[in-house]
Amino acid sequence: MRLNLVLLLAVVASALYLVGVQYDSRRLFTELDKARSEARRLETEYERLQVEKRAQATPARVERLAKDKLLMRQATPGITTYVGYTALDAASKGVDP
Repeated sequence: MRLNLVLLLAVVASALYLVGVQYDSRRLFTELDKARSEARRLETEYERLQVEKRAQATPARVERLAKDKLLMRQATPGITTYVGYTALDAASKGVDP
């Protein structure tokens, strides 16, 4: 009789443990599924932002913004100052040409 009671307790404990493990397994699976869907959402958002970034960085748009907002203009030979580097300049500064 005592052996039957011990075995019954072992079966009940085993069943409770199994229920707990199955519950944890289902909970972890739903969390994994949520994480995968969030990863897909973030990947889609990243790709959308990359497309938007490429659209914002077109040369024509950058040039237009430079002209309109920064009041920049094209460099012409008339407003360009050229700096020359000669051996005499290097010698006066103590640099080997």
